[in-house]
Amino acid sequence: MIGSNSWSGECVPARIYRLSFSGELAYEMSVPANHGDALIRHLFDVGRAFDAVPYGTEALGVMRIEKGHPAGNELNGTTTAADLGMGRMMSKKKDYIGRVMAARPGIADPMRPTLVGLKPVDPAQKIRAGAHLLGVEAPRTAAHDEGYVTSACWSPALGHAIALGLLIDGPNRHGERIAVHDPVRGADVEAEICNPVFVDPEGVRVRG
Repeated sequence: MIGSNSWSGECVPARIYRLSFSGELAYEMSVPANHGDALIRHLFDVGRAFDAVPYGTEALGVMRIEKGHPAGNELNGTTTAADLGMGRMMSKKKDYIGRVMAARPGIADPMRPTLVGLKPVDPAQKIRAGAHLLGVEAPRTAAHDEGYVTSACWSPALGHAIALGLLIDGPNRHGERIAVHDPVRGADVEAEICNPVFVDPEGVRVRG
C-alpha cells in the first residue's frame, strides 16, 4: 500500500515486481491508471535524497545491449532459446511446449546463427544495426553472408561502439575478426567477435 502522506488522503493499492529489462537491479510498480501521475511524482520526491533521475527507453536500450539481453531485434520469430545463449533453459528431462520442434534437424543444427557480441577494432568507428557479417577477406556478396547485426549502440560504460549480432557458429568464434558490411551506407567496419555480455558478466548488479 502507498501511504496517504504523499497522496490525496487515501491509501492506494500497488503491486511491486522485482524484474529487470536492463540487467540492473530494478523494480516495476503498478497502480490504478488515475494514480500514475501521483506515483511518479512521489517516487521522485523521496528519491531526491538519492539523486534519482528519470531515464528513457533509449538509455534502457543501451543498457540492455551492454548486458547482452536479447530483445525485439533478436526475438524476431526465427530465433530459439539456444540461438540466444539460453539453451540451458531447455530441459532435457522434462517436457515443455516446443520440445519436439526444438529437436528437428534444422532447429538443432549447431551451425545456426547464434548470438554474439561485436566491438570495432578501431574504437572510433561505429557499427550499425542491419549490417551484414562476412569474412574479412570474403567477397561482399550474399553468397558469403554469415549473419547480421541485430542491435548496436555507443556504450557510455566502455567508451566505444558495441553491437549484438547473429552469426554462424558464433560462440566458437570469440576472438576472431569479421567484416561488418553496410551496403546501404557504403561502409565496412572490422570488428572483433566477443561475448555478448559487455558489462557485468557475473550479473552482480541485477542481484543488488
